[in-house]
Amino acid sequence: MPEHQTIEWKESWHDGYLEWICGYANAYGGILYIGKNDKGDIVGLSDKDTKKLLEMLPNKITDTMGIVADVNLLYENELQYIEIIVEKYPSLISYHGKYFYRSGSTMRTITGKELDKAILKSQGRTWDGMPIPKLKETDLKREAVDLFKEKALKRGRLTEEETKVDDTILMENLHLIDEEGYLIRAAMLAFYKDPEKWVTGSYIKIGYFGDSDADLRYQDEVHGSLIEQVDKAVDLVYTKYLKALISYEGIQRVEQFMFHQDAFREILLNAIVHKDYSACNPIQISVYEDKIYVWNDGEMPSDLDSADKLFRKHSSKPYNPKLAGIFFKSGMIEAWGRGFDKIKEACAKYDAPLPEYDINKSGIMVLCKACEKYLKLQNDKKGHHLGHFDQDDDQDVAKMIIAYCKQPRSAKEIMDYIEIGDRSFFRRHYLNPMLNARQLKMTIPDKPKSGNQKYYAE
Repeated sequence: MPEHQTIEWKESWHDGYLEWICGYANAYGGILYIGKNDKGDIVGLSDKDTKKLLEMLPNKITDTMGIVADVNLLYENELQYIEIIVEKYPSLISYHGKYFYRSGSTMRTITGKELDKAILKSQGRTWDGMPIPKLKETDLKREAVDLFKEKALKRGRLTEEETKVDDTILMENLHLIDEEGYLIRAAMLAFYKDPEKWVTGSYIKIGYFGDSDADLRYQDEVHGSLIEQVDKAVDLVYTKYLKALISYEGIQRVEQFMFHQDAFREILLNAIVHKDYSACNPIQISVYEDKIYVWNDGEMPSDLDSADKLFRKHSSKPYNPKLAGIFFKSGMIEAWGRGFDKIKEACAKYDAPLPEYDINKSGIMVLCKACEKYLKLQNDKKGHHLGHFDQDDDQDVAKMIIAYCKQPRSAKEIMDYIEIGDRSFFRRHYLNPMLNARQLKMTIPDKPKSGNQKYYAE
């Protein structure tokens, strides 16, 4: 049997290997063989060493770590060696005040934030499930709680009777109050007016970038309760940061964004429920001319480490299960990993590529590329500005102007309607040719320089 994550060979015993036993207990369990070389060949132990180890090891393991390991004597070809079998322990195990963890072929010390997570996990708790003693139900923002009730009722996740209870009962029904009667962090993040008072970085940062990553043109921050942040951030991105390009189907005006709003909303919601809030970094949305990046300092389950796996059917394992439960009850997210199906469905409506996920130790970065239709409209628009026109497109725009001018309209109104900002271009390319062709008429033809004339089509 070769060495791997749960098997290790050692020719002789050293007390430093107690760290390996601790690491196995904190990871997935494992077996340590004493009397084998690095190739796995049995080199054997002397009778004296074997007797000593069989007597000493069980007691030393129990005394230093408080766990029990099976220590067995094995024989092969008249050579004897020792097998130490370590089970995975549900609680976190320390050795001389330090915590070790077996990862791959290495043994490392667990410290800091990672240690906090490991301790919580060993207790069956999560970061978002920890209580905040000074926070009361009366401290929660009324509008945030009411918005939650409205969404939950609309999506059928709560009945009308369930939404009419007072806030304490609602929080208890949502499992947001611990056994000591304290509200937990998930309730604070979702409903408190200023979660940054308790958790630094619990907001969303949005920026628009120009020609390079260093070319930040403008930016905004979305603060407040998380239940309110979602709609605010999506609305802000799709009204200020993303410009819909216009096409025409006959005389029907059609707006086209670079990325479907439903897909973007799901990606943002995923960022919120998978974010590591203890890292104190905001969710960051970076908007470019033809793409959007969404980053959060969070983690995905270890078995979902690529976009390919994410878009297959998988179970739902949110990093913040209590917070995810709130958003599920509100109807804003789906259970069982359905959010990625919704992203696929929304991208299919735009015939757009699926978002690309980069999942690593520094967080989760999602790249949302513009769909082909948007890129084509973008290129066509650039071509128009350069003086290159498509005859069919121009005819569609002319039809649109004629339909719009069934009532008299000013030049400014027409330009706004067809989204052309260059007045001289509009006059040269559309208005004057349509007047010459009698497709449009002026309401005040005898005062062409009055500045208040309007145009109409009969």
